[in-house]
Amino acid sequence: MTISIILAHPTPGSFNHAIAETVRAVAANRGHTVHWHDLYAEGFDPVLPSHELPKDAALDTRIAGQVDEIVAADGIVIVHPNYWSRPPAILCGWVDRVLRAGRAYQFVPDGKGGGRAQGLLKARWGMVFNTANTPQEIEEKVLGDPIEVHWRKVVFGLCGVTDVARRVFTPVIVSTDDQRRAWLDEVRAVAEKHLP
Repeated sequence: MTISIILAHPTPGSFNHAIAETVRAVAANRGHTVHWHDLYAEGFDPVLPSHELPKDAALDTRIAGQVDEIVAADGIVIVHPNYWSRPPAILCGWVDRVLRAGRAYQFVPDGKGGGRAQGLLKARWGMVFNTANTPQEIEEKVLGDPIEVHWRKVVFGLCGVTDVARRVFTPVIVSTDDQRRAWLDEVRAVAEKHLP
């Protein structure tokens, strides 16, 4: 099984890094191939240039390689903090540039004169781990849980990934070492469930 792990946190050694490393360790211990992308460490450019908009655009080799990886992945893991009730801009730019029309999804006639999205990704499961400092009940009751909507419906839903597990760890800013260890145990359990 091939797993793509996409990490978007600017600080090396962050709790987000610990989450991603925990998933990577479970995957490696079970003999899976892992494609690892720490977007900040790689200096990923999130800006989608106009020449990349066409489906048949000539892509930079780094972007083309990531497109090929994500299209072939059996599972996708996303790890990021909550910035203004959304993923960090670098991760939004990764979605723009890597989950391309014609490779990750396409639009087909809906039989009513319009179009509907058809997912093209091979992956049938995704995991999203995000950290936050805003209490989750506020994200859900006041804001409608925009990160949940973004990943489950907008991104994974459009691309055909039907089984999505998401865990939110909050508030990170006041969490203790014991709390973080317990959270990493939860990450390990979720990863073990999805990685046979």
